[in-house]
Amino acid sequence: MFFMLHQVQAQVSFKPGLRGGFNFSTISEMHASYKTDFYVGGFGEINIKKHYALQPEITYTRQGSNNVRRNYSDPNTGTERMEIRDLHLDYLSFALINKFTFGPGIQIQFGPALDVLVGDNLVKRKEYNDLAFITGIAYKLPSGLTIEARLKKGLFDILDSDYYYNDRNDHYLFGDYNTNVNFQVGLSYSFGEKK
Repeated sequence: MFFMLHQVQAQVSFKPGLRGGFNFSTISEMHASYKTDFYVGGFGEINIKKHYALQPEITYTRQGSNNVRRNYSDPNTGTERMEIRDLHLDYLSFALINKFTFGPGIQIQFGPALDVLVGDNLVKRKEYNDLAFITGIAYKLPSGLTIEARLKKGLFDILDSDYYYNDRNDHYLFGDYNTNVNFQVGLSYSFGEKK
């Protein structure tokens, strides 16, 4: 038992790192424009096997959607009005990413994330926080620098459909299940890599 425990301990290694890049995000069922912003965070890469690592991450991510149509009642006149506005959603994201490495540095990444809302400009929301699923592909260089491309799909309905409407379909309410959709392109760096 002692020998087996020693072997497992010898194989497992931990490397901290930083990651950052660009978000291209929107909210589903709104037919709105993509919002370009950034994400930045840190992670700990736990190498369990030669081709498998578990990577807990904490990331500050700025998401949302541009050109979202909202109908509202003017408090002064009582008449219905319409405005086009950009929605901003800032999250602190806690993710647990599974990383499988194939060949010389090619990685498949996937895992769940809990997004805690830390800032927004929404008039009405259904959920403050979000659960999401992340999947992506990456290429890791021998220096420890990794080029990443990910898709992050929220699972919770975040908008109140009584307030937010489709902006391209002539005053038609276009669905009431509005989830975060986020594409990420960026870089990460693991400290302690062998040169």
